[in-house]
Amino acid sequence: MTSTETGPRAGRREWTGLAVLALPCLLVSMDLTVLNLAVPQLSADLRPSGTQLLWIVDIYGFMIASSLILMGSLGDRTGRRRLLMVGAAAFGAASLLAAASTSAEMLIASRALLGVAGATLMPSTLALIRNMFHDPAQRTTAIGIWTAAFSLGGVLGPLVGGVLLQYFWWGSVFLLGVPVMALVLLLSPALVPEYRSAERTRFDLVSAALTVVAVLLVIYGMKRFAETGADLLAAIAAVAGVVLGVWFVRRQLRMPHPLVDIRLFRIPAVGVSLAVNTGAFFVAFGSLLLIAQYLQLVVGLSPLAAGLWTVPSALGFVLGAMVAPMLTRLTRPGNVMALGMAVSALGFALLTQVRADSGLTIVVAAGILFFFGVAPAYIIATDLIVSGAPPERAGGASAVSEAGTEFGSALGIAVLGTIAVAVYRGSVDGPALAGLPADMVETVRRTLGGATSVAEQLPAPQDIQLTELARAAFAQALGVSAAVSALLAAAMAVVCAVVLRRTPGAPAGEPGAATSVEHAVSNRSSKQAH
Repeated sequence: MTSTETGPRAGRREWTGLAVLALPCLLVSMDLTVLNLAVPQLSADLRPSGTQLLWIVDIYGFMIASSLILMGSLGDRTGRRRLLMVGAAAFGAASLLAAASTSAEMLIASRALLGVAGATLMPSTLALIRNMFHDPAQRTTAIGIWTAAFSLGGVLGPLVGGVLLQYFWWGSVFLLGVPVMALVLLLSPALVPEYRSAERTRFDLVSAALTVVAVLLVIYGMKRFAETGADLLAAIAAVAGVVLGVWFVRRQLRMPHPLVDIRLFRIPAVGVSLAVNTGAFFVAFGSLLLIAQYLQLVVGLSPLAAGLWTVPSALGFVLGAMVAPMLTRLTRPGNVMALGMAVSALGFALLTQVRADSGLTIVVAAGILFFFGVAPAYIIATDLIVSGAPPERAGGASAVSEAGTEFGSALGIAVLGTIAVAVYRGSVDGPALAGLPADMVETVRRTLGGATSVAEQLPAPQDIQLTELARAAFAQALGVSAAVSALLAAAMAVVCAVVLRRTPGAPAGEPGAATSVEHAVSNRSSKQAH
């Protein structure tokens, strides 16, 4: 069946099943942002190093990104509903483990397990929608609802996290996963049909392992460099990760059934759009974590208030998403993407002006601008990635686009967070540290949360001096990270304007971004079914 054929219309059972499939997507997306506001509390409780704190936040996104394609292939072979239920059970168990964590190492391991479990849920739910909704119009609506649930999770994360942190301890942000996944396990057998591909190809465990290990080694090298400076272990890890990445690419080019079809990147619309899509989420999500800490530890807002002040940024994204399709009717897609990234660069440039006493105005205005600009880049890039690939490879393009989004988000948190840690450590110095024991000085230099905790133990006026020093250092770190983001966003704007200047948009009446994604899923499922 192709996406243009009409099949039986879905009934109440299928639409109720869609609600079940939307639940894990909502939660997986929420877990990408819900922890941001808990950073100050868990820093005071677990006392992680700056590097450990970055691992706690972004290991989840990295495990999702590196496991998505692997889990999608596994679901085709073992059954998508079966993989969904296994993933739901694992996600619930890992959520309990994360909430009960008593050390930074335990929380990092729990977040890694959550990421692997989350990677089983996303491709399973989207692929199952294809099996449940055969009518093209209904299927388009269903995929739109699925996409809305995923987007809504990212918006609700800071809000829900803020409410929970207002009344409970930091581990409470993970407990949401337990009842939701229990509901998925209870309802899925009755409402969600099973699907398993009839095609049997060899499962490439070597390629699957390479995708995970290569990414984690490179990030470990970067984090260690930020924590300790240049050393042999950091260099070995980074170089080993790059070597494994090259091996993975060469292996995919030789295999008849690769996990990732590298040849897709040779198509300009696919390669450039994927890079911009990944880069857009890199700069947006990398800055979001730092802004959440700034709102609480520098401005002094409660977790709930900080969560509420992230809503304008989310509304900026929604507005950008609404404007993008209208702009593509007036000019080429590359021009719209370039305009969006230029607006993002302007937002980040504004954020470079933030200081410890700037208050809310600069941060909120900057967030609205750069999220407004990211939205058109994301939506149009997804459309170009899918429609730019040949029809027989559109499914592979859709999978790579999804993985690129997750990887960009996690990589942005890691890289921009690493830069911020390095700037913060280098800026925390002065008379306020005089006379402090070495272990206290190290705690202050690790994180702003650690500095705040140490300041509470000091007499006046040294406590105020240390707090002001740490807050100024963090504001400087945020400004430097914003400057890097502004340069990257501006570079992406130029690339879009130049490389994609001849890329045509969809003619009137042709599918837009959301419909093109639906077509990609349909094409992939049709190939598997035959």
